[in-house]
Amino acid sequence: MKILVVDDEQLARERLLRLLHRLQPAANCWQAASGEQALVLVERHQPDLLLLDVRMPGMSGIDLAARLDEQAQPPAVIFCTAFDQYALEALQHQAVAYLIKPVREAELARALAVAGRVNRVQLASLAAVAAPQEAGEHASGASRTHLASQTHRGVETMPVSDVRCLLAEQKYVTACSPTAQLLIPDTLKELEQEYGERFVRVHRNALVARAHIVRLQREEDGTWYVVLDGVEQRPAISRRHLAEVKQRLVAG
Repeated sequence: MKILVVDDEQLARERLLRLLHRLQPAANCWQAASGEQALVLVERHQPDLLLLDVRMPGMSGIDLAARLDEQAQPPAVIFCTAFDQYALEALQHQAVAYLIKPVREAELARALAVAGRVNRVQLASLAAVAAPQEAGEHASGASRTHLASQTHRGVETMPVSDVRCLLAEQKYVTACSPTAQLLIPDTLKELEQEYGERFVRVHRNALVARAHIVRLQREEDGTWYVVLDGVEQRPAISRRHLAEVKQRLVAG
């Protein structure tokens, strides 16, 4: 993850950089003392996230955020300031969070976690590889060839072609392949719409890759499961989806 800290106070910048070093040891971090300097560094380094003070001489943090909003893929923003009266205006500029100084480590950790989820467009653009449009892709354009997520190790990706199943639990979705599992910020509904016929919904909490289904297996208690090649996961098939799953598999 690439992070730019923007604050006209050197001590404030140094404190945030120390917190980032503990929370995101693998991140590449830069610092800027003004909005004007930040614009130069944004163009040079293309950061994923800005930790941004609101009240600075010259270009304010609000003005800088407005300039960033003009980009096709602006970085995520976490505002860190002592002036909470700016919160509403700050949040209108796609801010992930608004933290009051002195920023506490736990609050910053939560904000960084949110930044990793909501910055999906940027993460996808880092991971996606140009590819021809395939059958089943949604009408808005080519589907991503890779799924991506921000972790403590940085941006991690998984080729969609390797995914055997997508499992939802509470607010999170796990993509499972023969070699890895990746917690991703997408919902099952979004993935189902994006990839069309590539995945079959077998349960409200599970999608499976059609090309990697080995067989459907019924257990003694009457529950049906999907056996997939290369992974131990066997998603259960709900009664609601069983007939449709069988029909789609027969149809090829």
